[in-house]
Amino acid sequence: MSDVATLRRLLRNARTLAVVGLSADWFRPSFFAAKYMQEHGYRIVPVNPKYPEILGEKSYPDLRAIPFPVDFVDVFRKPRDCVPIARDAVVIGAKTLWLQIGVVNDEAKKVAEDAGLEVVMDRCVKIEYARLFGGLNWMGVNTGIISSRRPLLF
Repeated sequence: MSDVATLRRLLRNARTLAVVGLSADWFRPSFFAAKYMQEHGYRIVPVNPKYPEILGEKSYPDLRAIPFPVDFVDVFRKPRDCVPIARDAVVIGAKTLWLQIGVVNDEAKKVAEDAGLEVVMDRCVKIEYARLFGGLNWMGVNTGIISSRRPLLF
């Protein structure tokens, strides 16, 4: 699932993102993406048994340990780890399974889709949010929404 309207709807409707494989190391892509999403109003729920807390939020050892609903499961793990994560996303009632750039697992996709979840694979949630809602830039300057439509000149 990768059309613009679907991605925009998924990102608009989600408020709570469980980030599986979130690292506490500031230089890791998972930390950077989660921090960005947190700064844009999302509640980040770290899922990593290695840390008690990340980004000021309690970290959970796995999805099933989270005691409240999550909308979206964002996965920063190797593709071979994704099937059990997809099963857990189904069990906890998530609405979306999002596999980050480089993470492609058709079996995990099938598990999630068969249970009614929407699935995005091989895309970065931070990049897609910035592309669709403004903020994608080269030098730290907010350039606005990236579009192929020409602006109206008055």
